[in-house]
Amino acid sequence: MKLGLHIPDFTWPDGPSRLGPQLAEVAHAADDAGFDRVSVMDHVWQIGHIGPPEHEMLEAYTTLGYLAAHTKRVSLMPLVTGVVYRSPGLLAKMVTTLDVLSGGRAWLGIGAAWNEEESRGLGLFFPPMAERFERLEEALQICLQMWSGQDRPYDGRHYHLARTLNKPEALSRPHPPILIGGSGEKKTLRLVAKYAQACNLFAGPDLAHKLDVLRAHCEAEGRAYEDVEKTSGYTFDVGENGENVGQVIEDLKGLAAVGVQVAHGRVARVWELTPLEVIGIEIVPAIADL
Repeated sequence: MKLGLHIPDFTWPDGPSRLGPQLAEVAHAADDAGFDRVSVMDHVWQIGHIGPPEHEMLEAYTTLGYLAAHTKRVSLMPLVTGVVYRSPGLLAKMVTTLDVLSGGRAWLGIGAAWNEEESRGLGLFFPPMAERFERLEEALQICLQMWSGQDRPYDGRHYHLARTLNKPEALSRPHPPILIGGSGEKKTLRLVAKYAQACNLFAGPDLAHKLDVLRAHCEAEGRAYEDVEKTSGYTFDVGENGENVGQVIEDLKGLAAVGVQVAHGRVARVWELTPLEVIGIEIVPAIADL
């Protein structure tokens, strides 16, 4: 099993004036601890289950570029890009830029978007759900076309690109991996089976069922289920003195037992750095063979 560090909260004790240096320290510590990837949310306001909208929130791709400069090994991704927040051609260019400048460590994490409140608040485009899913599929097609080196038009229902020129090309081969977030059984998991290299699901009681649905979509698409990496959210809370390490390891074993390959989530009190060090010393070796 691999571990991913998700950083969804930037309201840290030392405030915005120290946020840049502290974020660099956290990313460096995650790199050293053996995390496989680091992600940030693609939101412009904080979301409800973490804090009020007035809490600090950094723009995702600016932050990922900053993290690229302060890490050497971990993959970098938004978890996940709201498809309607950027035009697909620009999005493909942004992920390509992150991939080139990070030495081939970028992922495209993407989903249909859901936060209407922040979208209306800042005047972001936010069409009805059915249209967002149509745009998600077209965006995936556009990104793959741009990453294929095909310099030609794209003419879809919602997006029309006259020339999908993309230079420099991404370093990742055949292209930056795509992760689609969400667990919708009819649309989201079908898109995972058709286009993505990974999914991201909630670690709830229906996780095994969702994976069975994904397997069925893979069969329908003529694709090997094993080709899709299964990732799941998880909150790493090792305790102030490491007293919860055993429970975290048991939780991760449980996720691995149903087929999860990457546990990807926030770390409690991450700015203290010690939790990341504990994870690197005690948890990463213990779950390496799961």
